[in-house]
Amino acid sequence: MNQLFSKLRKYEIMIRKVANNHLQGEYQSLFKGSGLEFDDLRPYQYGDDVRTIEWKVSAKGHGTFVKTFREDKEQSVYFLLDISGSQDIGQLGNKKIDQGKLIAGVLTLAAVYEGSQVGLISYSDQKEQLILPNKGSKQGVKVIRGIFDHANKSQKTDLNGLFTFALNLIKKRSIIIVISDFIDENYDRSFRSLAERHDLVAIQLTDPRESALPSLGIVPIYDKESGKTTWVNTVFGSFSKKIADTFTTERDHLKDLCKKNQINYLAIDTTQDIVAPLIDLFKYRNKRMKRG
Repeated sequence: MNQLFSKLRKYEIMIRKVANNHLQGEYQSLFKGSGLEFDDLRPYQYGDDVRTIEWKVSAKGHGTFVKTFREDKEQSVYFLLDISGSQDIGQLGNKKIDQGKLIAGVLTLAAVYEGSQVGLISYSDQKEQLILPNKGSKQGVKVIRGIFDHANKSQKTDLNGLFTFALNLIKKRSIIIVISDFIDENYDRSFRSLAERHDLVAIQLTDPRESALPSLGIVPIYDKESGKTTWVNTVFGSFSKKIADTFTTERDHLKDLCKKNQINYLAIDTTQDIVAPLIDLFKYRNKRMKRG
């Protein structure tokens, strides 16, 4: 565990240094979010957004009043980590699940460093791990142990179940970082609902073999989620093309879904180092905060 923490800290410091050089010290913008809470009422002024009018108070006949808001400094950061069997793809020690845990661990340390409250939901087709948000280094250790020490109860996937669970649990607007390969169906509606209520980031984990199956002849393909083995002919051209087309279609659908619902999207391949993609995410969110 000490070696693990040392590795995570090394990555976290590296990302912070690079980000500070690129973002003029605004690295914390990943966890800043856009959370607002009610502050006070004041008389309506020309140009105010009519959506901020407090109609119940205004109806009393003493004038029209609007609500004012201030930034919520106690905004929580939740990591929604998909730990289903489909994540167990890639080279030994560098599978999608390994990459996902590494990213969650590094960002946990970064969030703790910035003073954020950090929480964790690990999920397969059921709740695997729940750590409610809190501040401080002890909470960081608790979350990281929850990420790396957990043994799965199930290998199946239910992203709709994960997002619905999060919707029912997290009432206050939070930053939610979903780390998954997004290999599932029928999760669009709950995913959109999560984006409406929270500041949502989607990190999609991929592996080259998912889109470019090697030509190995007739080979057994083991589905870890169902526990079944199917024999397929990888030399047969249409099969490989179907695999590649399916992967591309599903990935494009996710990217389009994120774009339409103002969800920050990031794809990270198992062959990639995580630093450069995460820096790109920080840059994008930093620009968005400045525009806001």
